[in-house]
Amino acid sequence: MVTTPDVELERGDLFDPNCSTRWLVDRIGSKWVSMIVKVLAEEPSVEVRFAALRRRTPGISQKMLSQTLRTLERDGLVTRRVEPTVPPRVHYALTPLGHSLEARLAVLRDWAEEHMRAVGDARAAYDAAP
Repeated sequence: MVTTPDVELERGDLFDPNCSTRWLVDRIGSKWVSMIVKVLAEEPSVEVRFAALRRRTPGISQKMLSQTLRTLERDGLVTRRVEPTVPPRVHYALTPLGHSLEARLAVLRDWAEEHMRAVGDARAAYDAAP
């Protein structure tokens, strides 16, 4: 437990299988969450429709996109708005909490871009070793 003058913050144990921190890191570490959050962050003042999210997230199935969006909404990272049309139009946007996650994911994407060649070289060397 970490304490500050005004607030007491509970810290998790990432190595405990029942830790909520571990659970959340696993969740936000998925490729689909990272891609969806990035797409939504690119439109900060505009909602994005489900079909547009699917088009802009190559390889994701409709079922996986639906499940991931439901989870992000449940976690308070995404808002969902349904227009009562036929068929219904469903719109998604990041919440302030979702935007705070996107800022951290952007740092990770930058690291990957900066180091992808070194990782590729290391893999090639490993695979070539006897």
